[in-house]
Amino acid sequence: MKNLRKSIQSFTLFAGLLFMSTPIFAQSTWKVDPAHAKVTFSTVHNTISDVEGLFNAFESDITASKEDFSDAVFTLSVDVNSIDTEIKMRDDHLRSADFFEVEKFPKMTFKSTSVDKTKEKNHYKLKGNLTMHGVTKAITMDLWYRGTITDAQSGNLIAGFQITGSLNRLDFGVGPKFPEALISNEVIIKADGEYIKQK
Repeated sequence: MKNLRKSIQSFTLFAGLLFMSTPIFAQSTWKVDPAHAKVTFSTVHNTISDVEGLFNAFESDITASKEDFSDAVFTLSVDVNSIDTEIKMRDDHLRSADFFEVEKFPKMTFKSTSVDKTKEKNHYKLKGNLTMHGVTKAITMDLWYRGTITDAQSGNLIAGFQITGSLNRLDFGVGPKFPEALISNEVIIKADGEYIKQK
């Protein structure tokens, strides 16, 4: 019996030391700072010039439990009506049934399904489901984690990210009546953002 008690005590002590030596990272939530974030896109017009635009209204957050964000889940919700190419006539056309049909499909959403490390430090392949114009498809984008700082004024922890990639607008039924010679099928995406850790 005495040997049994000693064995139990030894096991309990060992388990406690093992638990204490294992780093534990609690899951955290990070919300985008709209003042320091941008979601932009670019297409080619008439095969000879780039036309760029952005969405002025969006929300995004991240949940993660690892310090390098290698297990992060990204979500994004975009108000498509906020599209802005600096030309009102063009923006109104993009909102119409010819393109985004914003009255019927006012939101564009993305939720990641995996974050895979690449050979370059802090660079990942971000996979997820994009819903646009009523169509949901899996896409893969490049993710760059640019680091985390403590804001000198607020004391908040802030993490920076950049997401780049491309998609085919026809996969989502956007502007099917317009040939590639007029508007490129490929749309280049770039999103930059600072995310504030929630307390």
